[in-house]
Amino acid sequence: MPTTTRQMAAWAVREKRWAPHPSSLISQCAADLAEAMREEYIVDPQGRRVRAKHAARVEQAVLWDDIRTAPRDHMEIAFKQRRHQIVGDCRQLKADVDSFNENRSSADPIQMSFDFTNDLLELEALANLGLLNSSASLPPSSRSPASAPATA
Repeated sequence: MPTTTRQMAAWAVREKRWAPHPSSLISQCAADLAEAMREEYIVDPQGRRVRAKHAARVEQAVLWDDIRTAPRDHMEIAFKQRRHQIVGDCRQLKADVDSFNENRSSADPIQMSFDFTNDLLELEALANLGLLNSSASLPPSSRSPASAPATA
C-alpha cells in the first residue's frame, strides 16, 4: 500500500524505532531558520517586493545578511550564487526536456526557451500597472503551455 514519508516517520517515532539525535535537532533548527529567512520579504522605497535576507557561501559557512544593511561585497556574492543556482536549474530542466523529447516524444517534441528577457519585461510591466499580485511568479503567457515560446 502506497504511503508518504510523513506517515512512515510518524509510525517510526510512535513505535520508538527512530529518535532524533541532538545534532539533528540543531540541523533542523538551522534549516527552519534558513527557510524562514528565504521567505521574508519587504517592500523597497520604489515599491518592489524584495527578499530581505540573503545567503552567501563563504569558505565553509553560509552567512546571512539583510539587504538593507549588508555590505556590497556580501550582496554581490549572494546574487552571483543565486544566479548560478538558476543556471543549474535550467541546465537540469533542459536535460529533462531533451531526454523526454528524444525518448518519448520525438514526433512532437516539447519546445522550451531559456531566454527569460520577455518574461522579465512582462512581469515588470504587469507590476507597474498594478496587475501582478505579490505571490505571482510567472506572467500569464508563461503559465499556458499553448503560448510557450518554440525555441530551444
